[in-house]
Amino acid sequence: MLLFVLFSLFYFSPSLSLKICSFNVRSFGETKIGRPEVMDVVVKIISRCDIMLLMEIKEAKNRTCPLLVEKLSGQTKGQKEEYSCMVSGRLGRKTYKEQYAFIYRQNLVSVKQTYQYPDTQPGDEDAFSREPFVVWFQSPKTAVKEFAVVPLHTTPEMAVREIDELYDVYLDVKQRWDTKNFVFMGDFNAGCSYVPRKHWKNIRLRTYSEFAWLIGDKNDTTVKSSTSCPYDRIVVSGEQLSQAVMPHSVNIFDFQTAFQMTEEQALGVSDHFPVEFELKAKGGFFDWIKSKFSKKRRGRKNRQANS
Repeated sequence: MLLFVLFSLFYFSPSLSLKICSFNVRSFGETKIGRPEVMDVVVKIISRCDIMLLMEIKEAKNRTCPLLVEKLSGQTKGQKEEYSCMVSGRLGRKTYKEQYAFIYRQNLVSVKQTYQYPDTQPGDEDAFSREPFVVWFQSPKTAVKEFAVVPLHTTPEMAVREIDELYDVYLDVKQRWDTKNFVFMGDFNAGCSYVPRKHWKNIRLRTYSEFAWLIGDKNDTTVKSSTSCPYDRIVVSGEQLSQAVMPHSVNIFDFQTAFQMTEEQALGVSDHFPVEFELKAKGGFFDWIKSKFSKKRRGRKNRQANS
């Protein structure tokens, strides 16, 4: 009986961990928004996550966030889940522009502050094609109570420089905000010909010991069966945050297999798979169970005292 109760608590509690995801949706503009079969898959992918970073949003009328939030909120029967979205301005050089967007569950996290990195460091101006839009999250239900997420979608040919420049963003945000907990994630184009092995020594985010890379160099985050490259990455920093990462939770979500799609159908959604990891719940799983049982015991004692 006890094993059954533990099993039930584990599988039916909505707050055992916090899943944080990153997904390059590849040219997510008017054409894809107008394809219901694509939107259905994107909504399914986002709904698996508590915080989702979306990249390559190219729709210029700012309809993407409200539309996705509406679809996410309306997908479940009965009690609606409340989602919110935080989106950057349109970023990029010349006429080509993209946006970063964060979609998150309001009952689990809230946004403390946002910061558009200006990319105007003297002597190193315009280092990024799409400068990071940094979001500082508060997370009262997890082991780490706050953390900053730094997104990046690099230009492939400039990947080495742009990933290295994330260290300057890190220093700038640490000075601006009172946080030591950082998540860097996105489509770094961090592999194959764009970041040859000999160039890793030139990337501070890789060589400095305070950063842990959760997606390895031998992983494949691409949809095409003909490619095998770890373009999409997650990097964490901060002792508290690093200790809060759930063991074995780092994952590349193969939505093609999960949703029984052909490669052609999957490529209609994106040429990237999402990457993800989870943060431990406040106090850990067994502390959470202990609190549930202690509440029940307190309730019985109160009833006995009042009888």
